[in-house]
Amino acid sequence: MRLTAQTALILIDVQLGLDDARLGARSNPAAEQNMARLLHEWRRQGRPIFHIQHMSTEPNSPLRPELPGNCIKPEVAPLPGEPIIQKQVNCAFIGTDLQERLQAQGIQSLLFVGLTAEHCVSTSARVAGDLGYEVVVAADATASHECFSYDGAHIPAETVQAVALANLHREFATVRMTADILGSVSNSASMERVPTPRPADNSACEMPPPDSSGGPRGVATAASET
Repeated sequence: MRLTAQTALILIDVQLGLDDARLGARSNPAAEQNMARLLHEWRRQGRPIFHIQHMSTEPNSPLRPELPGNCIKPEVAPLPGEPIIQKQVNCAFIGTDLQERLQAQGIQSLLFVGLTAEHCVSTSARVAGDLGYEVVVAADATASHECFSYDGAHIPAETVQAVALANLHREFATVRMTADILGSVSNSASMERVPTPRPADNSACEMPPPDSSGGPRGVATAASET
């Protein structure tokens, strides 16, 4: 898949709470550095950028909106004018206006980075593919946590990430490396510029005011996160 001037960079849940020790060992410590490299290039070229922020409703989650862990990491902190899309489930399209924003800008291809490869990155990329978008996932700009299988077997974080990306590749997305992506966009011939995304509605670390239904503005209420 060829990346164009209208390929949007979608940064998924790059939040402090995902460093919580309770989540176990993590793969790819260079993930945030690679996210930052891609973000820098997207900004430099004026390409569209969307930050996705998880607003957990789970009682023990480090991503609850009132906790410090909800904040987006400083390596990829949004600049003024960069949209922040807040969600309460794994998928960035469910209960948000992400698809409407993409359609309004005529965006048909997406580059996903973020945390974690096996959960919100994978879910969002799969749904994006089913919605008809051309999808790229930057493998080394994602990471995963170790887990235990249904039978109690321990699965290392590196294996979790590798399997998640393998399952996406050629089925829901094209999986590429950061250096390859940067080389492609840097060598692109005079590219059409896209409009600057509309200003963000909310701070990366603040919960928006409740609407009349008592839920947060711009996100759908969910009983639990998956």
